[in-house]
Amino acid sequence: MYDWANSAFMTTIILVFPIYFVTVAAVELPPAKADELYAWASALAMVIVALTAPVLGAMADRAGIKKKMLAGFMLFGVTTTASLYFVERGDWVLGAALFVLASVGINASFVFYESLLPHIAGEEEIDRVSSAGYALGYFGGGTILAINLLWITYPQRFGFSDAGVATRVSFVSAALWWLVFSIPLFKRVPEPPHRVDAGPRPAGGPVRVAAMRLRGSIRDLRSYPQAFLLLIAFVLYNDGIQTVIKMATLYGTSLGISKSALIGAVLVTQFVGVPFAFLFGALANKLGPKRSIFVALAVYVALVVFAYRMTTAAEFYVLAFVVAMVQGGIQALSRSLFATMIPRHKSAEFFGFYGVFDKFGGVLGPILFAMVIRGTGSSRPAILATVVFFIAGGAVLWFVRVDEGRRAARAAEDREALAIATS
Repeated sequence: MYDWANSAFMTTIILVFPIYFVTVAAVELPPAKADELYAWASALAMVIVALTAPVLGAMADRAGIKKKMLAGFMLFGVTTTASLYFVERGDWVLGAALFVLASVGINASFVFYESLLPHIAGEEEIDRVSSAGYALGYFGGGTILAINLLWITYPQRFGFSDAGVATRVSFVSAALWWLVFSIPLFKRVPEPPHRVDAGPRPAGGPVRVAAMRLRGSIRDLRSYPQAFLLLIAFVLYNDGIQTVIKMATLYGTSLGISKSALIGAVLVTQFVGVPFAFLFGALANKLGPKRSIFVALAVYVALVVFAYRMTTAAEFYVLAFVVAMVQGGIQALSRSLFATMIPRHKSAEFFGFYGVFDKFGGVLGPILFAMVIRGTGSSRPAILATVVFFIAGGAVLWFVRVDEGRRAARAAEDREALAIATS
């Protein structure tokens, strides 16, 4: 249900706000400059989360407060998302600042949310559970986006003075959706047992202890070379995925595609993504998660080339449909595959690292996008440049030995249990 809840942000804010930012908040700036500013704001938010996620994850493991940390960042993100209502014409500084803060809130919350996955699902079902979460997210995000699209397209019918006001209210609705549908997680999912390490405990406050644990965990990564290699592959191909997600409507706007066509295409992807997310869960049972990820990467390479040549709204709909086929599947399987290759008693800490690689995967793409726009004056070559991330990520993924990584994680859990039992 948290996938269902946070998907309101991932549709209304990630996909609608860029259009609003360029056409309203930053309308007085040159279009290329507005695109560049939005790309830099996206990158800044990801850097902030990337630099703090591992320490926060270590604190959550140490103190057994995964759900509390999740709640804190969720509420911070909800508040800043709702505050986007106050962004009006020319308020590009306020809009960019609130977008950065809201992005920090939601992306930091993912660290603790995803760390719950190995505690609630066994290895034999974890791909299916993760894929089902993404499928629910697509359906929830599509539902709230459909409501917001109706408001924006027919504002007077719903009591709004114009589309601008309807868009601002839609930001508030996304925040409320995120808040309300997060409640089942906090009511029903138990806090996992906190990590109790054998041997002497470091002295000091929770932040100092977490930092010391973090340094030890960085050294421990050498004990999990396959998980680390998977992270390298993930950061590369996820860079392309995140760039496509965040820059899709921006790119379509720069090509002159209408706002209603862009949002309509995005709406279609939400519901198309539901069956395909489940399909990838089933595909992973037959081919394995690694091979299934390769299938998705091949599709992404083809669609980026298609996007470079795209000129019409109909082609944008085709692009959106193909993205919906693979987006949820590749992200869900990456999440579940990593979860099986780490020790469960360090799940928040290691998902903190996952968050670092995830967020840096959201940094390089927008930076490259902004730099190519600056160098060429067009977003068309910028979207084509993202193909390098999918190819490089697939090349690294080829060398990941999944079974070896899983054995290393289970062996670490056995050693920890034995050390605690004999201490």
